[in-house]
Amino acid sequence: MYGPWQTAKRALRGGAALLLAVQLLMAPTAAARAAEPDTAPSARELVPVGHTVGIKLFSRGVLVVKLTEDSTPAKACGLRTGDVIVSCGGTTVRSSEQFQSLLQKTGQQATDLQVQRNGQSVTLSVCPEQNEQGTYSIGAWIRDSMAGIGTVTYYDPSTGAFGALGHGITDMDTSLLMPFSSGSVLASTVKAVKRGEVGSAGELRGDFDLQSDLGDLYANTDCGIFGRLEGDGAAWQQGEALPVASPSEVETGPATILANIQGDEVRSYDVEILKTIPNSGDGRELVLSVTDPDLIAATGGIVQGMSGSPILQNGKFVGAVTHVLLNDPTKGYGIFLETMLKAAN
Repeated sequence: MYGPWQTAKRALRGGAALLLAVQLLMAPTAAARAAEPDTAPSARELVPVGHTVGIKLFSRGVLVVKLTEDSTPAKACGLRTGDVIVSCGGTTVRSSEQFQSLLQKTGQQATDLQVQRNGQSVTLSVCPEQNEQGTYSIGAWIRDSMAGIGTVTYYDPSTGAFGALGHGITDMDTSLLMPFSSGSVLASTVKAVKRGEVGSAGELRGDFDLQSDLGDLYANTDCGIFGRLEGDGAAWQQGEALPVASPSEVETGPATILANIQGDEVRSYDVEILKTIPNSGDGRELVLSVTDPDLIAATGGIVQGMSGSPILQNGKFVGAVTHVLLNDPTKGYGIFLETMLKAAN
């Protein structure tokens, strides 16, 4: 049973076993795909989906999510929370386990770490220490993957491309966008719902098969995750395509969202667009209010896992749900579909 995002991180100071935990509002797969050809979003017709999928994402390098409190080699060399370790001793870092193995080969000798920090490359020299178990470590918690459930927003039948979430997959400890290496989506089924309440976000909980990929991801961006499906294994590929609305066509007033909150069923639910905020730059371009009594009764409003639910209005494809207001789960935000498509390019 999986709820919203699952993370994996390892304490390198004590050589502890890999820890897994799932969480989502929003873990080897094929290499990242090339970006979609540039097509004017407003001229496109896309299938609004609204079905949940399991999502696995592997980072490029390993993300430093925490430094232990005492004096450590990581602190001594200047490593910081949020740094991405991309190489160790000249060898490309591909996973937590591999990084741990590289440290064992280095022993106590000084070795160079190449890290990405705020878009800049920084080289640090670290001297690992041996702990009581005889393992060499530097005193940092790192993460190399995440897994969870999210909602597919659109599918392009002409290319096999899809977009989901409407926001990026971020690290739970640092709130930074996970540096992307590869990923995939998997078939999922919603098994339970934790209702949203004031001050506490709800969530969808479901099952997905980590061994059965529907398609590969090629990007993790602030405006969504993007990929291509392989074959025709997803029933939602057969939906009816709708024209993409430009932001100027979106009006305040009634609209609908497509959401999968039970089993494999995708239903339409009533919402109201309270306000449009074009070019907000943070995935909050639409202010939404859930008005459908069935959705409110089942979930309390917008919950984690519904991110990416398509928004439709006047026969056009408007955007996707992205966030919920913690002080009122019946209200939240959305992103214009046009914004997502620009990010997909």
